[in-house]
Amino acid sequence: MRFQTPLILASALAAGSVAFAAERASDDDKYEIREIGEPQSCIMRSNIRSTDVIDDQTIDFKMRNGDIYRNNLPNKCSGLGFEEAFSYKTSTNRLCNVDIIHVLSQTGGRLDTRGACGLGKFQKIEKIPKEESAD
Repeated sequence: MRFQTPLILASALAAGSVAFAAERASDDDKYEIREIGEPQSCIMRSNIRSTDVIDDQTIDFKMRNGDIYRNNLPNKCSGLGFEEAFSYKTSTNRLCNVDIIHVLSQTGGRLDTRGACGLGKFQKIEKIPKEESAD
């Protein structure tokens, strides 16, 4: 189930954000994932266009310029892959590997948090459709 934009705007805080996955996690297996450069500790929040929750331990942050940063959480985050929605709060315009996300679930028309999970480093990736990646 996808959440509507007004619900996102009503739930977002000035120093935080609510993220809802744009695609189904099963789409990820259609791609070869190539890492680009070294992992980064932080990304700029204002540059995040959307997120794609891959599973309980993986989130892709799609940036306004087209870059994708994959965050492999150090531990599984129960319910993240199922709910495909999370929130976070920061005191700066940066989302970092020391920040915590909260899995969101919709129950009876209300948003509830299901747990807290730490982020990992942000690895810039390129997704190449598997049919194009064959040599």
